[in-house]
Amino acid sequence: MTPAHDDQHHARLDPRSCDLSCISTWQSLLDGLNEAVWIVDARDLCLVAINRAAEELLGVDRASLLGVSVMDLASVPEDFLFWEGVASGRETSLLSETWLRRADDSLAAVLRRVSRIDCIHGNMFFVVSVSDLDERRAVEGELEKLVAELRATLESSADGILVADLDGKIRGFNQRFAEAWELPEGLLTERNDAGVYRWMRDAVLNPTEYAARVEAIENNPLLESTDLLMLRNGQVLERVTLPQYARGHPIGRVYSFRNITQRLVDEKSLKRAARVFEASLDAIFVTDLDLGILTVNPACERMTGLHAGEIVGQSLTRFLSLGSDDQPEHSILDTLDRDGLWQGEIHQHRRDGEGFPCLVSLVRVLDADGRPFQFVVFVKDLSEAVAARERIEELAYSDALTGLPNRVRLTERIEFAIKMARRGRSGFAVLFLDLDRFKQINDSLGHLFGDRVLIEVAHRIKGCLRQVDTTARLGGDEFVLLLHQTDVLGAEQTARRLMEVMSRPFEIDGMKFSLALSIGIALYPQDGETLDDLIKNADSAMYHVKERGRGDFRFYQSQMNVGLLSRMKIDHAMREALEEQRFRLFYQPQIDLYSGRLVGAEALVRWTDPSLGVMAPSDFISIAEETGFIVTLGGWVLREAIRQGELWQIQGIDLTMSVNVSAAQFHQLNFVESLAQWLTASRLPASRLELELTESILIQNVDETLIRLDALVDLGVRLAIDDFGTGYSSLAYLKRFPIHKLKIDRSFVQDIPDDESDAAISTAIINLAHSLNLKVIAEGVENDIQRRFLLDAGCDEFQGYLCSPPVDPDSFVQLVGALGLSDAPDPSPRIL
Repeated sequence: MTPAHDDQHHARLDPRSCDLSCISTWQSLLDGLNEAVWIVDARDLCLVAINRAAEELLGVDRASLLGVSVMDLASVPEDFLFWEGVASGRETSLLSETWLRRADDSLAAVLRRVSRIDCIHGNMFFVVSVSDLDERRAVEGELEKLVAELRATLESSADGILVADLDGKIRGFNQRFAEAWELPEGLLTERNDAGVYRWMRDAVLNPTEYAARVEAIENNPLLESTDLLMLRNGQVLERVTLPQYARGHPIGRVYSFRNITQRLVDEKSLKRAARVFEASLDAIFVTDLDLGILTVNPACERMTGLHAGEIVGQSLTRFLSLGSDDQPEHSILDTLDRDGLWQGEIHQHRRDGEGFPCLVSLVRVLDADGRPFQFVVFVKDLSEAVAARERIEELAYSDALTGLPNRVRLTERIEFAIKMARRGRSGFAVLFLDLDRFKQINDSLGHLFGDRVLIEVAHRIKGCLRQVDTTARLGGDEFVLLLHQTDVLGAEQTARRLMEVMSRPFEIDGMKFSLALSIGIALYPQDGETLDDLIKNADSAMYHVKERGRGDFRFYQSQMNVGLLSRMKIDHAMREALEEQRFRLFYQPQIDLYSGRLVGAEALVRWTDPSLGVMAPSDFISIAEETGFIVTLGGWVLREAIRQGELWQIQGIDLTMSVNVSAAQFHQLNFVESLAQWLTASRLPASRLELELTESILIQNVDETLIRLDALVDLGVRLAIDDFGTGYSSLAYLKRFPIHKLKIDRSFVQDIPDDESDAAISTAIINLAHSLNLKVIAEGVENDIQRRFLLDAGCDEFQGYLCSPPVDPDSFVQLVGALGLSDAPDPSPRIL
């Protein structure tokens, strides 16, 4: 300090402020501080004292700073404004970040605090303390870096980590911990220690036991423990608990959680593998890379007949014949070296010399570094498997009942025959056989008896064929024969021989009976060049035999399939027609012979197809009966006739609606119930519905038929027998069944009175009906001569073209207007 400065300095430190000893005391105190500090006189804002830290911060020695105005140290406008405020008495303290200019003109970022001090002599000073922010920020940066490294270390841990203080307050956890406990998002985004602990408690299988264990750990700060936690989600966590120390004292606790679910599974798998090794029925060798045996399992001892001690250390090739002419031993080793696996079947011998087939699998085992270090050899006895495979093959290609080849084997042999025939330009025959009325045997004597018959039939068929031929059973009573290298003559001779053999009496369990065959024959190549065509055409030929009386054989002709295809086409078209409402009902008037007025109408179905054109009932009704569609179609006819009858009743047209019912429809279990529902939903009186039944319906299951007829009569429905005299006419059922009317078939009407037989039959039917108190109606009346004959014979009603053909509903109403309705009362109930 210069003398001039000393004089000024001492002048200012008069008794009003403090003395030199006070300044000296301050200086000693200030120099002991790590923070830069200087003292500013409030009167002139000049520095009166600074410490060493301030000299180092500014890069200026103390002597050059004492007495300098603090305004000279200001480097930003805010500092000038502050010190001006201090000088005017407005500002007394300050805490802010600012910049200081060093002696080398560099700027230092600092945190500055300014405080006012009032001395006992009335003078005021400002104490300015300055912290170097660069240094602090460097320290904070290091600290942040250290924290980040600690966090990264924590996150990179394979275990879930939870750190808590001695009071249990959570100081942090890593992502692995959150994943192990499947913490929800809410517990990850906000601090909720109680929520985390509650989640963990609820996640374990035994919360009570878990909570007690946690409490015991928290009560012992120095406890180190390892626990297994079973979670509700099936996972298993291993918890390791360690105290956390600082300067030798516990400050908290670190919990690590490791998911050991897979490890436990692996350990369990190893134990299971060991048990499997011991219990395996397959022989297992473990060898080194030179095929030296290291260990064997008990099954290996049983297979070789030696103890493990006699086997271990020996070469594997001593016990297994691995090499062969097709694949020598070095080839097997090359395959193992390349693929890591070799498998093959060998013929092995037991100690007693008995041979057996076995499957050998050699597997290369790798160590942790991926290098081969062992072979495991599995030897499986295939004796049972081979026998089972042969049995399965036999079942797969043979009929279980007769032992004959089945469809699969037949397919193979016919395809082979086609190839051979093409190559040799030869032919062969396929015969399709079906037993006539075999169903009757099954139904009357039972399926077990029927099976024995089929076995005998198969035996007789095989006796008629050559060794090269094939007999196959397709199922049921259907057989297909393949006759190699034969022509028309050879096929005919075989068919006749089959029919002759089958015509001989059968005798099973003392019961004698006869069977007949229907045979269809297709020849290659003229009747088909593929398996499907040959069998289909042979079947078609057999079907024609069935249609023409059975018990015969027939060669396939190309026109046979035309009829089949036509029937299939019509069947499909009928089903579409019903869905698309192409069927219509026409109505033919039924006339009272005495009054000439309308008494009823017969509903007759009509169908016009877009592609087939107008279809006569004779063209599709028989097909509908054959396919079973008649039940659906008949149901529609009944409902539609009831609907039309109801509509006419509403219009005041009171007449009887007559509807034909097929046998298949009548014998449906729910026929009566369905009819009752339709009548209940309609306003047509049941007495105005008449069902026309054929005689064939009445002779089937007589007792059941009688019950059903009585149920229909109970509904109020009237019953008529259609086409009487053309079927199995019997006075017995006329007496038993509640019939109301007989219909004389048109075949008896068309030639009367010229044909004396027809006239006699018609007269007899009329007299028979009247004697039984039944009404009679004749159909097919086309001229007045027929009408007058029927009237004179006492017939009650007629229908036919003499009056009108079947017409649509609107035209029928016009007929009602022209003819008028009969005012005769309803027919009286039949008097029994």
